[in-house]
Amino acid sequence: MIFRTLDTVKAVEWGNGVSRRFLLADDGLGYTVTDTIVRAGTKSLLEYRNHLEACYCIEGSGEVIDMRGRSYPLAPGTLYALDQHDSHFLVAGPEADLRLVCVFSPALLGDEAHRLDGAGSSHY
Repeated sequence: MIFRTLDTVKAVEWGNGVSRRFLLADDGLGYTVTDTIVRAGTKSLLEYRNHLEACYCIEGSGEVIDMRGRSYPLAPGTLYALDQHDSHFLVAGPEADLRLVCVFSPALLGDEAHRLDGAGSSHY
């Protein structure tokens, strides 16, 4: 059995927030589970070229915007899945941080972080 608490897991600053990584590739399960904070008022152009991702919103609000400009509102109880390695904007509302529980397949190694330098989508 694997048992972890939020205060004991690896935290990775990813540019516009922090990703607390509960499960990693070394755990042998084939997927990663994170508790991710997206800072209020931020907008991030992201892409996962090597992973599929699903995110479940548990706090805050925001939106996911696809590259066609379609906006999908995020609020507690909402899930979105990036099933085509989709480039997208992740936007946190201005009032409070957005908190997501995310699953990545295959699993992350643990140190992956976005580079939000404006030179295109950040990816790993």
